[in-house]
Amino acid sequence: MTVGAADRATIQFDENLHLARRFLEGDQAAFATVYDRYYERIYTLSKGILLDADDAQDAVQETFTLIYKNLRRFHERSRLSTWIFRIAVNTAIQQSRKLKNKKRNVPLDDAEHAQTPAQPATTEVQVKVAEAMRSLSAPDRAVLTLFYWEDVSIIEVARAIDCSPNAAKTRLFRARERFK
Repeated sequence: MTVGAADRATIQFDENLHLARRFLEGDQAAFATVYDRYYERIYTLSKGILLDADDAQDAVQETFTLIYKNLRRFHERSRLSTWIFRIAVNTAIQQSRKLKNKKRNVPLDDAEHAQTPAQPATTEVQVKVAEAMRSLSAPDRAVLTLFYWEDVSIIEVARAIDCSPNAAKTRLFRARERFK
């Protein structure tokens, strides 16, 4: 018997709810599992918004602190991942506002400076993408990062940024236009 995409999503959904419930019943290992499961995705999202690895690490730590403190407020009206992404987006945007006056120098990896014949186009594209993302506002970076890097559906993007799906589509469209 094969498991379809909808079945996998339901299994994942149920498993995440189970983890949340276990944590609320006092199982600290359940929170560790949530942390392990979402750390990379939250870091990627935070770095996409903040454009700085150290600031992203701070945002991830703050995000998981908020999740830990507020998991009792999760009422299972949405997916746990959506709730977590909403906290992460809000945390990263708040942090970007605090750091607004901080000078942004995003260091490029040595690999980007040393172009090999097999990768010149990729490196050039990566540099242009980084420059374009730097020019956007934090909310625009959040929408683009969720949709393109985290591969989140427009409905989940809407829930994560607290708006309707139509508003999320509009924000995504406008962010893409500014990105261009």
